[in-house]
Amino acid sequence: MSRIGRKPIPVPAGVEIDIKGSRVQVKGPKGQLSREMHPEIKIELVDGEIVVSRPSDDKRHRALHGLTRTLISNMIEGVTNGFTKELEINGVGYRASKQGNKLVLQVGYSHPVEIEPRDGVEIEVPAPTRITVRGIDKEAVGAVAADIRFVRPPEPYLGKGIRYANERIRRKAGKAGRVSD
Repeated sequence: MSRIGRKPIPVPAGVEIDIKGSRVQVKGPKGQLSREMHPEIKIELVDGEIVVSRPSDDKRHRALHGLTRTLISNMIEGVTNGFTKELEINGVGYRASKQGNKLVLQVGYSHPVEIEPRDGVEIEVPAPTRITVRGIDKEAVGAVAADIRFVRPPEPYLGKGIRYANERIRRKAGKAGRVSD
């Protein structure tokens, strides 16, 4: 049995769960999320905990079991605490700023790059070289952060570009130069 899938999900105080068939709706202090789960996976609310079960030990059902439990857990975590991704900009003259709701990046191109966040995701620029992406939907926060990083991924020689705050860049040695005989 899936070790992740069989763990019950505790429902914290202040969070409302509504399960209708395979649709799960979670309301909390930060907002509400709704998601359609796979219809073959059974989701129940028992004694203030959500229990996810599968119909058989088929490989597909085992995979969906852990996935469903994790998705519901992330929804509950999102409406109670929210999710955050931090990015850092490294490079001479590289910087970020906010204009209204848009993020404006100047990262070595001939033009500034503007990024519009998705609904439910907000972008903050606490410093010109730091970007914070916040929201209640883990998937949307990660996607916006990945879109920002994609504008100028970090390169391995000088480390210039946009990277996640906890990301380590494997550096390569530059040209060794000509060795004399």
